[in-house]
Amino acid sequence: MLKRVKPWTQKYIPLKGIDVVGQQKSVAQLKKFVVNFRNEHKKATIVYGPTGCGKTCAVYALASEMGLEIVELNASDFRTGDAIASIVGNASKQMSLMFKGKIILIDEIDGVSGVKDRGAVPEIVRIAEKTSFPIIMTANDPFTKKFSTLRRKVAMVEFETLQYMQVFEIIKAVVDKEGIEYEEDALKAVARRSGGDARAAINDLQMLATQKITMKDLDVLSDRERVEEITTALTKIFKTTDPVVARKSFDTVTEDLKHCLLWVDENLPKEYEKPADLARAYDYVSKADVMNRRIMRWQHWRFLAYVNDYLSAGVAVSKDEKYRKMIHYGQTQRLLKIFIANRKYQKRKAICEKMAAATHSSRKEVVKNTYPYMKVIFKQSRDNELKAALANQLDLDKDEIDYLKM
Repeated sequence: MLKRVKPWTQKYIPLKGIDVVGQQKSVAQLKKFVVNFRNEHKKATIVYGPTGCGKTCAVYALASEMGLEIVELNASDFRTGDAIASIVGNASKQMSLMFKGKIILIDEIDGVSGVKDRGAVPEIVRIAEKTSFPIIMTANDPFTKKFSTLRRKVAMVEFETLQYMQVFEIIKAVVDKEGIEYEEDALKAVARRSGGDARAAINDLQMLATQKITMKDLDVLSDRERVEEITTALTKIFKTTDPVVARKSFDTVTEDLKHCLLWVDENLPKEYEKPADLARAYDYVSKADVMNRRIMRWQHWRFLAYVNDYLSAGVAVSKDEKYRKMIHYGQTQRLLKIFIANRKYQKRKAICEKMAAATHSSRKEVVKNTYPYMKVIFKQSRDNELKAALANQLDLDKDEIDYLKM
């Protein structure tokens, strides 16, 4: 009988909060919430940050350190209000079988849909207001509209994106414990390619694990395969004027067509030198973008065929003749820029939602007319009593107050 191999992500999960790499401030904030739960005004917390940054393992580490039981639920498995009331509601009231304290962990609340799962979020809010035990929820992005009510009722703890050297520190500790030899450059390459996702890096490492991990072993990792797929597709499109050949370019690409559009947009000016060729090609790219918008607005997925044709055959036939030069196609930076911009304005969005609820107006109206005055008050006013009163009225946390002072 084959012995089941335990995933390294479980085998080497941190046992103490201090062992969670790169998130010391956030873990301390989370520990303070659990320790002072009885005196906390808000009885639930959303821990948010990118995939693989240590959100879930931090909760388990704190539970282990403090001798608490974990009751874990995945929000995507219990998406209706009734199911959440039945499972989470009961767990939030009943003592554990071993009469230990406990933490209720609702993992991946992003899995709750704002349309199909009506009643789920209000039920979580109701339970969070009456719970006898700390509730911790994890999310990649809790700043969508469907969670606006929930955000006002819970504390927020942000986990930062891990730097590649922090990921390297984590996976180096794992291979050292496993007694596996490695080339340091190979481990650093695994860390870089993970994009800050420590869990993905550990999984890649376990897949590569032999007697020694070398740079040659990295060819099997999915990131390289994904990049090779998209660059091969771009080569077919940019280096042909035959629409039949070009139309099949994205057939074997795992990226969705929205991301393919960004790749085309990023590399098109590198390939097409003639202004007329570039203008025609971008006209097709813009038409593909229009079709994407129609899909989002009307859910008419048949328009995907047009998106594919515009991005592939349309771009290919835009040039008078193919260019002979060799180009290194680079990954689009647009997604990273969008992510950075979104993270920058998340706190402003949360503050404006609280102000909108307090003033019975829309968030858009608050952003335009009220928020600028609030910034001036917190940044320039010397009236500390006024600022304290506003913070109390709006239920602003320390990070939000600090953000207003910036």
